[in-house]
Amino acid sequence: MVAQPAPRAPAGAPRAQRRRPWSVPLAVVLVLVGVFATGAGLGRTAGPFDWVEATGSTAGGAEPARARQPASRPVSLSVPAIELTAPITPVGQAKDGSVDVPPLSQHDQTGWYDRGPVPGEPGRAIIVGHVDTKSGPAVFYRLRELKPGDRIEVTRADHSVVTFKVDTVEYFDKAKLPADRVYGNDGPPGLRLITCGGEWVGGRTGYEDNVIAFASLADTPEP
Repeated sequence: MVAQPAPRAPAGAPRAQRRRPWSVPLAVVLVLVGVFATGAGLGRTAGPFDWVEATGSTAGGAEPARARQPASRPVSLSVPAIELTAPITPVGQAKDGSVDVPPLSQHDQTGWYDRGPVPGEPGRAIIVGHVDTKSGPAVFYRLRELKPGDRIEVTRADHSVVTFKVDTVEYFDKAKLPADRVYGNDGPPGLRLITCGGEWVGGRTGYEDNVIAFASLADTPEP
């Protein structure tokens, strides 16, 4: 069967999607190879993705705030609109300084970047996944189909469920990723689902774009 052409990027997306069918020869690439390493300090041992609590005295000599108890880590992801249910495994930095991803043998799993916020906690949590493999679609193959308002549920190890709603799905050249929108340890809880897309260029770059679903915490759970 001939693969259906991928839908075009939503209005306002930085780049139109020109993704080739997964049936062409390809090697699975890291979702953010060479992107954050140049713009967000991931190549450093302690970069801005490192999730650390600010410490120190407040103005006026007040006692420092008590450290929060670490939130329970995410263990599974559900996105009903694209019929996605997948386990979440913690990932850190790859040797090249990029955000790591689950191994190719586990292309049906997603990876939570454990040096950033836990989903549901303040800041922008990041979950990454492969788009495809030599044999076919991978866990985030349909990520580009998400639309504003679609629900994303993250279940944590303590059995709590955090619900997000999609704000936008956008495409970015890997050299022009808006780091200030993607990561951060403060502000309202947010979620970023990230994979590859656009034109297949091969080499260390693989696909030329990143596909990112930006989501914010839902006000109330879906009935």
